[in-house]
Amino acid sequence: MLLTAARSFSLSTVVFAPLVLSHGHVSEVIIDDKSYYGHDPTKVPYGPQPESITWSNGAKDNGFVISTASSLSSPDIVCHLNSTNGHLTADVTAGTTITVRWSDWPEAHWGPVLDYMARCSNNDCTTVDKAKLKFFKIDELGQLTRGTVPGQPGYWANNELRDANFTWNITIRPIWRLEAMFSDMKLLHSILEALKEQHKCILNASILLLKEMVLYNQMAYAGLLHNVFVDEWSSTEYVIPGPSVAKF
Repeated sequence: MLLTAARSFSLSTVVFAPLVLSHGHVSEVIIDDKSYYGHDPTKVPYGPQPESITWSNGAKDNGFVISTASSLSSPDIVCHLNSTNGHLTADVTAGTTITVRWSDWPEAHWGPVLDYMARCSNNDCTTVDKAKLKFFKIDELGQLTRGTVPGQPGYWANNELRDANFTWNITIRPIWRLEAMFSDMKLLHSILEALKEQHKCILNASILLLKEMVLYNQMAYAGLLHNVFVDEWSSTEYVIPGPSVAKF
């Protein structure tokens, strides 16, 4: 899918690797009241599926990218396992809010939602090398209420997504021109549990001077960075990992 804040974006989804079928994938993207199909990894083993506005990937279920140092620093965290560039486009004007709908998200999967964008080289997101994209954070939402021990895990951005019928809104500000957008959700089961992630990507092309640009392996994950593993049942304040939200 392409968005236009003067042009267009190419939206890519990210569903993450095999293992757990209870997470989810981006099943639909809504732009100006028009619905676009999202790549469904659970249908991959059974034959071709409709063209998708989201990036396709090599996953065959709703799993995640495993939380090893090598996996978290690999290109697989960009739009999921062996993802390939999207081709469908949709015009989006500045100020438009894109709604991304997930197929599911387990209630006991807590964590923040982070949104990133990155410029596509040569103004072409259909051929851009995902490993060379430099991202900047456009929005973030983390822990809304703290947990208690023993008792409650607190209320997180993921809980808000579930309560909104598995939808998440991303508003394209006038200053962002055609860039690649990357959004992810981190799941914090406990400090000892493996990180489980789901991502979605929105791609486009254009020029914008970015103040905080980082490669995919510097965003929040490589080397199991601080606050990637968190005890969500604790009353300790959670600090969202990765770069700060870019200021223009």
